[in-house]
Amino acid sequence: MKLKMYQVDAFADKLFSGNPAAVVILESQLKDEVMQSIAAENNLSETAFVSINESPISIRWFTPSVEVDLCGHATLASARILFDYYPDLARKEINLNSKSGVLKITQVESGLCLNFPSDQPAAIESDSLFFEILGIQPSMLLRGKDDYLAVLKNQKQIENMQPNFSLLKRLDARGLVISAPGDEADFVSRCFYPEAGIEEDPVTGSAHTMLTPYWANQLNKEELEAHQLSKRGGRLNCRLANDRVYISGSSVIFFEGIITIL
Repeated sequence: MKLKMYQVDAFADKLFSGNPAAVVILESQLKDEVMQSIAAENNLSETAFVSINESPISIRWFTPSVEVDLCGHATLASARILFDYYPDLARKEINLNSKSGVLKITQVESGLCLNFPSDQPAAIESDSLFFEILGIQPSMLLRGKDDYLAVLKNQKQIENMQPNFSLLKRLDARGLVISAPGDEADFVSRCFYPEAGIEEDPVTGSAHTMLTPYWANQLNKEELEAHQLSKRGGRLNCRLANDRVYISGSSVIFFEGIITIL
């Protein structure tokens, strides 16, 4: 079996920045274990599998070790491939069926815009484990649908953070997001997911479904500019509208090719 596969740097305006995602186009069903093996072989934070013969088109996301329910950057990467290589399917907007519901992607001036369900985090009591993980006490600790959110005082604390990854694996969540007001953006963040096989994710669209409502409330504004301060870095434009979060960003296609599954 031969499958078309692409790699896209998402939330990036130049190669070798943003978050790289693989996109595999499926014209027939593929076993879950094969998809997981392909994702492990790619060894990227996510590989998206896009079934173009289904209506609506369906999408699934795999890290090198597990399947996840929602992934922003691999959705943006998949939409870029559909708009560029499958225009008859994409048309003016794309609707992707996923484990998190139907996701709509449209073309905008800044690139592509993801329409995702918002995740309103709730404040919780901190405990000593988070201090041990971070080495400092968060200003506030919250819990979203998938992740914990630790709010720090400033961007420098985000930049200098070196978390204890062995302790991070003990959290009863997908991972830990840290965030603070930005020096040149409304807010900055970093995202850690060692339990999913990703110590630090370069740019995490799904985390911004939680970050956007939090900072929109804190800053009293609906449209925000976000920077994720990983080594590769990424920029996202975020907008809160009722129970939806609109996340926009650029992307760059790195390669297109064929993989062979014997």
